[in-house]
Amino acid sequence: MFKESLQKVVENVEGGVASLVMGFDGIAVDAYSKATNGPPLDMNTVGMEFSFILTQVRKAAEILEVGALQELTLKSEKLIMIMKVLTPEYFLALALGPEGNFGKGRYLLRIIAPKLQAEL
Repeated sequence: MFKESLQKVVENVEGGVASLVMGFDGIAVDAYSKATNGPPLDMNTVGMEFSFILTQVRKAAEILEVGALQELTLKSEKLIMIMKVLTPEYFLALALGPEGNFGKGRYLLRIIAPKLQAEL
């Protein structure tokens, strides 16, 4: 259902590895992972783990009264994760390699988000 849009994002950003639409409950709606030379990234597991973090950050934002969480980025040694809230129940995530084009990734997520929101 969403795979074509998710694939388009991953294939059109330098360093793109995988993307997914997932519920904050940790259940994936759809995902796409690009074939790589190394071991494949299990985006469903990554998404499940980060869904918990997103939930905690959302709660902190509410407590601090700074407004609703819209986006969260995590950069580690081997992965850049950009997570964008689509609805109160779902988020969109993009995984990039460490040298991936972060700016273009954010841009593509922003462009694709309204289409995915309409389909949810």
